[in-house]
Amino acid sequence: MKPAASGSNSNANARQALVPTNTVTTKDGVSVRARIDPSLAVVDVVRQLCSNLKVQDHPALYALRDEQDVLVTDENLLKKIREKAHLKLVSSPVLEAVEIVEKLTAREDKSTKMALFSLQKYIQEDAFANEFLKRRGLSELLAVISVSHGNTLAYALKGLQNLMALNHGWSDIPKSFVSELVLILADPQNLVNVSRPATSILKRLVEADPRFAPQAPATMLSSASRPGTAMSNVAANTANKPALQIVTNNKMPRKGVWNYGFDFVWDEMRKEGLSTGQVTSQGSDRSIRPLETVVQKLSSGDTKMATDSMMLINSLMKNATDSRWEELANELERLNVRKVVVRLASSSMMEDLSSQVMEFQANLTSLAYRRKTTPVDPELPSVRDALTVIWNASRIPDTPIGIQQTRGPIARPAVRAGTWDPSVFEDPGSQASTAKWVKIGFESEDLQLEFERVGLLGLDCLRILAASSPEYFAEVILEQLSRPAERRCPVAKASNEVVELLSEHYQVFGPGYSTSSSFCPYFLWFHRVHNLAVKFFLRIWNESSAAATDFARVAALVRSQISVALKDETRPWHEIERDFLDSEYREVRERQMRELELEDDLLNKPPVRLIEGSRNVRAKLYKESFEFVRSQRIQCLMLGAWFVNGNPVPPVGTSPMRESISLKRMHRPWRFFRLDKSMRYLHYVDSVVKLPIRAGLEDLPEKMEVAQIVDVTPNTCALPPNIHTGGHAPSDIPYSPTVASPLSFSLLSTQGGSLADLVAENSTSYSDWIDGLNMLRGDHFSTKETADMVQALTEIGLKIKLLDLSGEKVEIPSNLPIPPLPPTTDFFFSDYD
Repeated sequence: MKPAASGSNSNANARQALVPTNTVTTKDGVSVRARIDPSLAVVDVVRQLCSNLKVQDHPALYALRDEQDVLVTDENLLKKIREKAHLKLVSSPVLEAVEIVEKLTAREDKSTKMALFSLQKYIQEDAFANEFLKRRGLSELLAVISVSHGNTLAYALKGLQNLMALNHGWSDIPKSFVSELVLILADPQNLVNVSRPATSILKRLVEADPRFAPQAPATMLSSASRPGTAMSNVAANTANKPALQIVTNNKMPRKGVWNYGFDFVWDEMRKEGLSTGQVTSQGSDRSIRPLETVVQKLSSGDTKMATDSMMLINSLMKNATDSRWEELANELERLNVRKVVVRLASSSMMEDLSSQVMEFQANLTSLAYRRKTTPVDPELPSVRDALTVIWNASRIPDTPIGIQQTRGPIARPAVRAGTWDPSVFEDPGSQASTAKWVKIGFESEDLQLEFERVGLLGLDCLRILAASSPEYFAEVILEQLSRPAERRCPVAKASNEVVELLSEHYQVFGPGYSTSSSFCPYFLWFHRVHNLAVKFFLRIWNESSAAATDFARVAALVRSQISVALKDETRPWHEIERDFLDSEYREVRERQMRELELEDDLLNKPPVRLIEGSRNVRAKLYKESFEFVRSQRIQCLMLGAWFVNGNPVPPVGTSPMRESISLKRMHRPWRFFRLDKSMRYLHYVDSVVKLPIRAGLEDLPEKMEVAQIVDVTPNTCALPPNIHTGGHAPSDIPYSPTVASPLSFSLLSTQGGSLADLVAENSTSYSDWIDGLNMLRGDHFSTKETADMVQALTEIGLKIKLLDLSGEKVEIPSNLPIPPLPPTTDFFFSDYD
């Protein structure tokens, strides 16, 4: 590094060598122009600057920052030189850390507030963070949070939030502080700038679960694996390796960072809820006030607050343990989160919250699958309560209606081990007490067996059907009992069948698998749609004069009606009701016949009908297709792609700093992104034009950590002017300085703000990357292209399975008679030897 030439110099080469690259301003306000050698380390650059500027202090006390106070490091030095950034010679991160810790210890209001304000920026730097933690800065910060309020509390919480973005250093957070944090969150009177960082900190604690710690030992791999996470990939890749090799190649997770998790946070939230003494309509169940406050924040009208609240709810749903997920699900149902999210999705904030709403829908699918696959155990109090509601709503009298009393004692069906004896609901003197659940529409008294396909989800739906319209439910049950046995519609069996049909329609096939690339509001109203479909089932049964042997035929009509009624979920609710309540049997039957005529002839063969009856085949194929597409999308990330650095189109009120940053991107409008083999970092390079990029990472000097990406938000930025994508017309990506491109998306940071604002060259690249990043971080996808591909692969796989079945019972002879030799070899082409 040399100072700029100031006098005449006859040597042209010398003048060329001394062309300044940057302007550097000292603490005293003196600005000099200097040429910085990009091959030097930043430490050497600072040392030479101090030497040339005659700075008396040791060079280790100084560092370089740009105008946005971003620390100049060896990784970004070349970029700063290329951009000719205005640099400042300031105190080093180590010195800043020492001064801030001293100010926090002094507890003087004004100096503490200024120190916390600076802490928010500097804590993200490794050198600062290491020195800050070494001097017990975390303990001082937690102490300040415990006694502060207002803006001081907001600054302190934001500093802690930024510190927790690191994967080390916060091992000293005590349980008592988490309790204080929950109290802060539970107070609805706190300002938004206080509630937001508190919400994000709790979310980070939930995600710091030992089950999902990187580099976990082999003994934790089985419990840590979950679909769609980095740990599941590690487990999958090491599944076929010897256990000894797994232990050897992995280290224990860092202490303190991964020792919190869902159970830790949930216990503290429940403790706060119980301490308030609030009692819900359920009786002894008490409301969890912190979670209730979080749900209320969804309707606050503040987009960022709603986003943080949705992130915490999604994190709780995604990380819930096997022993506690049902508690969380019941609490979310009690707080009616579905209704709040549906209202939120129909508001003007949906554009900003679309990714989080889609993740909520995916998490809700996982909870639905968990409930569907959880057996009904009548010994559990919650199951007993649900069965009591169903039985009481049926209003079945002691003397059976329309049933001739049999002579002699009625044989009680055997109750196998682990099932609940239905006699707990028997009324004294009832002569048909052993057939109670058959009267409601089950085929037997074994409730575990009856709910085997639909689990707790089926029980919930039947309970809500009975509780929401007890008069209607009782009327239907009594009406069926008044008919001959062969003409009755089994109401309970119909309810379970509708649950299966809706699960098939919404593709509730497994935990972590998203059902749709678009928002499905009526999936969130699963129970309401279930009620409508059951009523439709009963009405079609009556209008078609169906008998017990016609159950499958009526179920097929209901499947067809569900497919038609829920095809477009943007329609208002009253139209959905009309389709289920007013559709005539003749119209439904004729439409179904037309659908059957349009289907492939293969689907009319008997083996195919057998396959259609087995939903497990389609579910398995869907999972396989999903994983295949997920792998393909991640491979696209590893191959890399060019993007345009878009100009953000933020809402009104965004700070001008971000606008200035977007203007600087115009100097290097192109960016190439590539995911490394470890799937931990996105490497990239900015360029004036698109250049050939070699395989590997040598041409990509900069990188960002995938873990820093908290959300992938579509439709966020506009294409800069005069940028044309190679091979595509400019109209492919419309330009407007105020309207976001449909092929744009932003990578939002855990620190707030955007890591990158990108515009894809075409819809294929857009689909590959936005869904690839979502699948890499979680499990949901958001584009129609990916949804269509998964669906197409599922259908192709199903048809292949059906082709295999179509050859059943075909005898292939093993021994064929050998025919005699031909009488002559004088063939017509023998002359052309």
